[in-house]
Amino acid sequence: MAATLVPPRARTGTLPRRRPLLGLAVGAGVLAAALALSLAIGGRPTSLAELLHALFTPDGSVADLAIRELRWPRTVNGLVVGACLGVAGCLSQGHTRNAVADPGLLGIYPGAALAVVGGSLVFGGAGTTTYAQAALAFCGAVVACAVVFAVGSATRHGVTPVTLVLAGAAVSALAGGFVSLIVLSSDAALDTLRFWQLGSVAVRGGLVPQMLPFVAVGLALAAANIGPLNALALGEDTARSLGVSVARARFLGLASLALLAACAVTLAGPIAFAGLLVPHMVRGLVGADYRWQLPGCALLGASLLLLADTAGRVIARPGELPVGVVLAVLGAPFFVHLARRRRLVTL
Repeated sequence: MAATLVPPRARTGTLPRRRPLLGLAVGAGVLAAALALSLAIGGRPTSLAELLHALFTPDGSVADLAIRELRWPRTVNGLVVGACLGVAGCLSQGHTRNAVADPGLLGIYPGAALAVVGGSLVFGGAGTTTYAQAALAFCGAVVACAVVFAVGSATRHGVTPVTLVLAGAAVSALAGGFVSLIVLSSDAALDTLRFWQLGSVAVRGGLVPQMLPFVAVGLALAAANIGPLNALALGEDTARSLGVSVARARFLGLASLALLAACAVTLAGPIAFAGLLVPHMVRGLVGADYRWQLPGCALLGASLLLLADTAGRVIARPGELPVGVVLAVLGAPFFVHLARRRRLVTL
């Protein structure tokens, strides 16, 4: 019964079936356009004919190499990272009932940063390679999530949104303190942190195949969490009366959130604003039913990250702005607009 439960229209803003389908169709169209722009725009202008030639009949020309060897891995990386951040943001806001929650709520970014700078201090140059930093960031993010969950559940009531937020804040502060201590004592660690914190989809595109199994598991856990999340939208007591195990639902959701956010921070570094923005945009398109929210967040998360990355290449040509900077510039006005709205779609 819980697996197919849909929150009442008056409580959550559930829309007629045609509206969510239309919203997903719009999201798919935006994603297709974002993919095309990401492949077509770079350091040198590329025509539609050159783009099609590089994708379907490459012959080794300069345009072919630029599109296939540089832009394609970057675009795939942005697609995966954006989808992970979108779904992770949806889960974090849904489980904490906090409209400004994001994947960093569980200490993922400070945990990954601590592992990266600690690795550069302990292993020296061997800890600053792309693969070493990716492995360290993934392990640090997962460990931070595990610690937050363990601390947050160490009460007689188990894990709750309040204990989760408090534990996340404590672990983030602790990890941030250790990061500051390390970078103050090591110039090499400071250089490593400065480079890693930029957040870019350009550097680690070759790691996508290694991360895909973890992404697939995270998305599968998120899909399994849809029914319980819809039940939890009615309140924990109501969810329990409908046969939903709140503890199991939270564990599944947090495990999915941890995996997806850890994969994103491994592939692109800390990019926080996508997880904040995307769920609000999707709720405006498809409503509050998680059957539509989660796929919508995957589509719009990937679209937003690709469009922000493309904009960064255009604005600062011949260089580029990090995608995290572009998202921050876009995100601040969006939240000002959100705060001024009279009527919001509730969580």
